[in-house]
Amino acid sequence: MTPVPINPAALAPPRGFSHATLAGNTLYLAGQTALDAEGRIVAGDIVGQFRQAFGNVLTALRSAGGLPSDLVSITIFLTDIPEYQRQGQRIGEVWRELAGPVYPAMAGIGCTALWQSDAMIEILGTAVIPADRLQRPQ
Repeated sequence: MTPVPINPAALAPPRGFSHATLAGNTLYLAGQTALDAEGRIVAGDIVGQFRQAFGNVLTALRSAGGLPSDLVSITIFLTDIPEYQRQGQRIGEVWRELAGPVYPAMAGIGCTALWQSDAMIEILGTAVIPADRLQRPQ
């Protein structure tokens, strides 16, 4: 099986990576920060950055035919764990708004910095998409 890169036009053009890689019916979602379509980190707090970063993950997921319920694992890298914890209720509301009430296996990992210096959060994940919904790029 040859891995297939997934790079939705709605996301900032990738440089040196793919937004996702499809192998069989497993989609490996690259780490997404709060980049908008022009490649700039959105202004605002960690909740706004979570919304953008998770929205980017979902955009890549949907471009392969996936749904939020297909997510099996999410890892969240954070430059400020205490702030994420303080905003946990609001972040949970954003999650449920974008993905519904289902939560995959998750991990939160503190780090000192992310690739973009203004990024506070980076989210990566894995999804298993049923064959009847799978969309491979042409």
